Amino acid sequence: MKKWMVILGCLVLYATLLLVPCGAASQDTPDIKAIKDRGVLKVGVKVDVPKFGYKDPKSGKIDGFEVDIAKALAKKILGKANRLELQGVTAKTRGPLLDNGEVDLVIATFTITEERKKSYNFSQPYFVDGVGLMVKKSAKIKSLKDLNGKKIGVAQSATSRKAVQEEADKLGVKIEFLEFATYPEIKAALDSGRVDCFSVDTSILGGYMDRTTLLLPERFSPQDYGVASKLGNDGLAALVNETIAAMQKSGQLDKLIKKWKLK
Repeated sequence: MKKWMVILGCLVLYATLLLVPCGAASQDTPDIKAIKDRGVLKVGVKVDVPKFGYKDPKSGKIDGFEVDIAKALAKKILGKANRLELQGVTAKTRGPLLDNGEVDLVIATFTITEERKKSYNFSQPYFVDGVGLMVKKSAKIKSLKDLNGKKIGVAQSATSRKAVQEEADKLGVKIEFLEFATYPEIKAALDSGRVDCFSVDTSILGGYMDRTTLLLPERFSPQDYGVASKLGNDGLAALVNETIAAMQKSGQLDKLIKKWKLK
């Protein structure tokens, strides 16, 4: 009888262990516990980049490829995709918002660089792009060489300025950069003639194309987008990376890329 009681006890213990979610121990790190206690994941996203993160001016709803990734992460951490608080960020504000804890993650066309890795944790890339150039058709500009002596509009704190400058230096092309806080401001400057070119990642430019503009064929400096988290939040960073890897392996990332027509 005692023998059977021991066996039964072992079976109950085994069944109990099966009910414990895989990775539960790793999710108990202080950074993840804080999110669970709060009940919502705070994520910084773009609100002015069609297909990636865009706020509908009528409904106020923010949607896009990166918003869908944020939902997947909220579901992973909190069990429901809608336990999500989105905050609009720009290339200039996304870092400070992470630093001061206003957001847990930034998923906002944030290019991974060695310099940025000194300040933030980054996941493996979820999308790869390249810096492009958009001009007005009426300007008759066909390449970067034709921008000699011209003005190029770029976003504040973005990597596109460095990428274009390096290529211009190779060609001996002299250009001037004007920095703007948002992409709509750069597009408005291009339309008004204040700048001769709008430069940012090609997929972002695609959201601002119209019948008056032309995307030049040149592409510079591959841009790997990663999910950024605060240094020290290693448990959260590991969980994010694990989730992105799983989404890539399962084909979920590819489905989202196709959904938003990014390739």
